[in-house]
Amino acid sequence: MSKPAKLSLLNKTAKLLVILTVLFATDRGTPTVTSTSISFAGIPFDVIENGVSDNRYIWLHGDEQTAKMILEDHIKSFSGKAFFIKCDEREVPFESTKIDPNRIFSREGSRAALRKFKSGWNARVFKTALDNLDYERDYFLVELFPENRGLLIALHNNFRGYNIKEELSKSRLSSIKRGQNPRDFIICTQESDYRKLEMGPYNLVLQDQLPTKDDGSLSWAALRDDIRYINIETRLGWLSKQRRMLKFVEGMLK
Repeated sequence: MSKPAKLSLLNKTAKLLVILTVLFATDRGTPTVTSTSISFAGIPFDVIENGVSDNRYIWLHGDEQTAKMILEDHIKSFSGKAFFIKCDEREVPFESTKIDPNRIFSREGSRAALRKFKSGWNARVFKTALDNLDYERDYFLVELFPENRGLLIALHNNFRGYNIKEELSKSRLSSIKRGQNPRDFIICTQESDYRKLEMGPYNLVLQDQLPTKDDGSLSWAALRDDIRYINIETRLGWLSKQRRMLKFVEGMLK
């Protein structure tokens, strides 16, 4: 066989192997990873989807980099859709001020968030800003909230002393574990999930009753819509701890 003929045969064989590999992977159900983007009131998010799953994940605070690294790694191995805010700071720009993105998931919370860094709003402009947030929020939550009783898992870090004790007054049930740092804990909004997670080694609270004052956090928005919401909170920099907690939640709430 001539050299050109041999090369042609090798090329055809290589192409056939690639095709068979793709077909085999598809048949085996190997997840397909896609990347898109979405925005909420001008706040951009990268969206990474791995395979087909009703589970959703979100990283909301740009200064909580441990949580971001955990989620970036996790979505490579677990099916679901992950939302990453495109910002390196805790607050994000909004119109002529800045806001905490985890305080605008209700009109009441948005009102306080808008006034935190800017007190002198024109009444008409302020109402328009609130109306715009209401409109954008509805569309964003349609994309974010899982269907078919899937999980919505938020990942957060703390570095200002915030701990589970500050959540007890808002919680109906709690499980504080001996030897666990109070700054590492899990919040859930469904009692059925709480009962499974309380068997584990981690601090845990159940918040399944809406507060008198809604601070605009995602957890209350999820509760209003009967979404299975989980917040995994750890100290900033405690990468291995947060990774273990996330895998524990995934394993217990399959």
